[in-house]
Amino acid sequence: MPQHKSCEKRLKQDVKRNARNRAGMGNLRTAVRKFRELDAAKRPEEYAAFQSLLDRAVTKGLISKNRAARLKSRLSPATKAA
Repeated sequence: MPQHKSCEKRLKQDVKRNARNRAGMGNLRTAVRKFRELDAAKRPEEYAAFQSLLDRAVTKGLISKNRAARLKSRLSPATKAA
């Protein structure tokens, strides 16, 4: 257990952040899986919302900018249409 007040506070903050990040990553993984399962006709309509979700995850620090760009390029409707 922490010996200092500041360490106690840090521990509480870490637990909260960990829970928030785990929930956010779970939601992100679910969204990616659902987007992959969409049929080709619905993908172009949902792609803008999917891009926005990835950008918000980058802003929150859940994933890196490069990972978001990689997911966007791999799951873009243009590549699946061919």
